[in-house]
Amino acid sequence: MNWITIGHIDEIPLRGARCVKTPEGKIAVFRTAENEVFAIEDHCPHKGGPLSQGIVHGKAVTCPLHNWVISLETGRALGADEGEVRTIPVRNEGGHLSIALESLMMAAE
Repeated sequence: MNWITIGHIDEIPLRGARCVKTPEGKIAVFRTAENEVFAIEDHCPHKGGPLSQGIVHGKAVTCPLHNWVISLETGRALGADEGEVRTIPVRNEGGHLSIALESLMMAAE
C-alpha cells in the first residue's frame, strides 16, 4: 500500500478535523479525545453535509446539517439512519500521519 503523508497529529485539534483534498474528493481526518485518528469521505450520506464541520464524540461524528451520527470506524450511519461513507486507512507514526489514498481509488472502481 502506498502511503501519502498528510501532516502531524498536532495540526488537528482534539475532537476536531482537517480536510485533505484528493483527486477522489475531500477526505476528513478526525482526531478523537483519546488521540485516535480516523479518515472518511467528507460528505454525509444523507444530504452531503460537510462531516469535517461536525461534532466529534467518542468514535463518531454528528453531521452539522441534520444531526446524522456517522461511525468514524466503519463510515456507517448509526441509530435508525441508513447509509455510509468510505473509510480510508490512516497510519500514525510518532505523530506523523499518512493515508492510503489508493484504497479510496480502488473502492471507486
